[in-house]
Order: sequence, then C-alpha cells, then structure tokens
Amino acid sequence: KLCEGILNILEKDTETSCQLACLEALRILSRDKKVLVPVTTKRNMQILMRLAKLDAVEDPLERESEFPVIVEALKCLCNIIFNSAVAQKLSLELNLAAMLCNLLEKCKDQQFVDDIKCFDLRLLFLLSLLHTDIRSQLRQELQGVQVLTQALESSLSVRWTEEYKAAADPDRSPLSLQETDCAIEALKALFNVTLDSWNVHSKNESHQFRYMAAILRHCLLTTGPTEDKTEELHSNAINLLSNVPVSCLDVLISPSSQEETDIKYNGMNMGAIQILLDFMEKRIDKGSSYREGLTPVLSLLTECCRTHRNIRKFIKAQVLPPLRDVSNRPEVGTTVRNKLVRLMTHVDLGVKQIAGEFLFVLCKERVDTLLKYTGYGNAAGLLAARGLLAGGRGEHWYSDDEDTDTEEYKSAKPNINLITGHLEEPMPNPMDEMTEEQKEYEAMKLVNMFDKLSRDELIKPMGVRPDGTMAPLEEAVSQYHTNKQDSSDSD
Repeated sequence: KLCEGILNILEKDTETSCQLACLEALRILSRDKKVLVPVTTKRNMQILMRLAKLDAVEDPLERESEFPVIVEALKCLCNIIFNSAVAQKLSLELNLAAMLCNLLEKCKDQQFVDDIKCFDLRLLFLLSLLHTDIRSQLRQELQGVQVLTQALESSLSVRWTEEYKAAADPDRSPLSLQETDCAIEALKALFNVTLDSWNVHSKNESHQFRYMAAILRHCLLTTGPTEDKTEELHSNAINLLSNVPVSCLDVLISPSSQEETDIKYNGMNMGAIQILLDFMEKRIDKGSSYREGLTPVLSLLTECCRTHRNIRKFIKAQVLPPLRDVSNRPEVGTTVRNKLVRLMTHVDLGVKQIAGEFLFVLCKERVDTLLKYTGYGNAAGLLAARGLLAGGRGEHWYSDDEDTDTEEYKSAKPNINLITGHLEEPMPNPMDEMTEEQKEYEAMKLVNMFDKLSRDELIKPMGVRPDGTMAPLEEAVSQYHTNKQDSSDSD
C-alpha cells in the first residue's frame, strides 16, 4: 500500500523536494522483493523512467535542480530490476536499454552529471547481466560497445597522441572516487556486452577492439583515489581484456620513446604488462579466492605470451630467469616462480590447470624446459592431461631461443633429482649390504604387496602409452610390444 501511495504521488507534478523524499523512500522499500509486486507494472515503471529523464529523447540535461531526482529514480530502477524478473522482462518491452544509451549520450559533454552517468551505466550493467536478449540488443542494434567505450574513455579523460596510444602523464593526479566508479561500471557493462567476442570478422570490429584495448592499457596505468579502488579498477579492466580478441592485444605494448621512463624491453614500453604481473603476484599473495581473483589475470597473461613474442620474452625474464641456485625445491621460496609452482598442485583443478599452462607457455610448450623449472612431480598432472608424459612439446609453434643455461646449472645438472627438481646429496644405497637372496626376497615381497592392492582394487597400476597418455599397465605394455614388432625389420 505504501509503495502504491508513493507512486500515485510521483505520477503527479509535485515539488522537487517531495519527489526526492518519495524516491528515497521507494529506493529503501525496493530492496525487499516482497513489496515489489505493485511496483513492477508497466505504468509504474514508466513513472520512474519519466522521472529519470529516460523518456525525454530530445530534451537536454539543463536544470541542475532536477539532477538529484534523476539519480534517485535511476537508483530505484537499479534495485527493482535487480530484484524482479517481471521488471527485467518489462524493461525489454519498454526499450529501456535504448533510452539509457540515449541518456548516456546526453551526459557526454555535461558538467555535474557523474552520478547520473554512474547509475545509468550500473543499470546497463544489470540489464546486460540479467537478460541475454538485452545483451544482444545492446551489441547488435544499439552499438553498445561503441557507446560504452566512449563512456569509459570520458571517465578516464583519455588524451590521444597517436592511433591506439594515449598520452602518458606521470604527474597526473589519481582519479576521483566518482570518476573511478563511473569507469568501473562502464568496464562491467562492456564485459557483458563483449562476451563471446573471440572471433573478429571485420576490419571495423578489429579497430573497435584495438581502440578498446588501448583505453584499457591507459586504465591499467591509472590509479584511483585509494589502493582498494585502484585494485578494483584494474581487476575489471583485466576481466574485460580477457574478452578482447588476442590478436588485438598487441596494443598493450607500444614502441617506447626517449622521454618515457616506463619499463622498456626490446624497444617496447612494457608498463602495462608489468602492472599485470604485479597484480598477479598480489593476488597469489592474498592466498584466497584464487578462482575469481587470480585465474582471469593468469589466463590473460597466458594468451598474451602464446601470441606475442615480445610479451612472452619479457615475462619469462621475470618469472623464469636462468637457474643458478638449485639447492631448494622449485616450490620452496618467495620468487614468482616458487609461488606459481606451488599452485601447480593446488586443490582447485581450474587454478592448478591455468598456473601450469602459464608456465608451460613461458617454456614454449617444451616438456624438458618445463621439467627443468618445476620438477617432474609438480608437472605430472599437467603433462598427463596434455598427453605429454613421454616428453615432447605442445601443439603451438614458437621461435627458437638461444641456450640460457647458466654455468652453475650446467655443473649441478647431473645431480639434480628430476622428480623434485632440485639438487640432492647422494643417498647411501640400502641394498649395498644385502645378499642376492635378500634382494630377491624384498623384490618378491614388494611385487606381492602391489598384486594384493591391485586385486583388491585399492590401486590400479598405470603406464604411459607410446603417445604419452596414461593407460592401464597391461594395455600400455602390450602397445610398446606391438610398436617394437612393427618397427623391427623383416628377415
């Protein structure tokens, strides 16, 4: 009854202060799903849209006194659409997404509209998240990628020096809280709209994604008002970069000019890549929520390394530098390599897989190089999944690199335990003092124990097929015998 009463008042032309009080009350009430039934009708949604200036297609935003009412109406619509499936369907019928895009265009060159812009973007994010039809409508009919990219660009105040390269200003002050919030909402909405964008079919699409990647590079090099806000901004930028076709990610690095003081490698500016690496290490150090917090950045870095040689060589130099000290196990220590190797045996299968994949790509998908840095024990799961237990390399082609083994590693190599991946002191052989009969007795005892465990189906002995995949031991052995017979010369 209270909701209906409020909406009846809002339908009439009342004073701004009265509208504001009614909308604030409705915003609080709209958090409760149980009271939303009278609100989610076509008439009542249109009342709120009118107050949010969504129905005024031609009218510019001029009267600043109305801005608080527009913001409150947008906040109410955010709550209602988030909590009501009926409202989500009505928003498609009322063409709400198109009206929001139109309002966003009006905000482009206006002052004091950051709050309006922020909640407009939040509403677009919610609509594209909760309704797949609205997502496709934004992508195909409303040029949503272009509209949202422009909103992101204006929030970050990007200035261009050349195509796909934003001006770097080391003395620039951090973004304000409002600018950061606007940018975050734009990034989230763009993430939804660009889902399934792996295949670029036209030159125009390629330009649009490269333009977006250039803005995201600028975003990574920008800081927010607090450390937490900066991390949130960078996290959303990384999520969106994961949707950008990998062929367009070369704009993350650019030829470095003399004036720039950023990190350089091979004549290229690697500032954005360094931020991605620092972000990855920070997320590893957090020690929790790896699935949500760490896998997007690891996945992005893996794809960058797989496709762009300069990025891979720069990252490898930091993550897998030439080995010198091999006295400790690869998973023991505080370097980035140690942290990533520890993740290769993580309980979460997805985390374990992507950490292993990242290191494997840095090793140019060569099994022997991966084992050198991680040890066979840590890499066994990845190699089994890829069918590479017998050695070899992955499917992708990489350019050849020179030998990077240090003298220290070469001298220690004969004594490195291949399973653990570190240098071990030679252990005394417990069989040295046994007679032949004792050795035979111990061997048969071991065979009988394995046989009993196998017959009781507590373990299943496995072997490696010639193609590097796992199989039951009998099958693997018979395949080796078959291969031997096939390869032997006839008499």
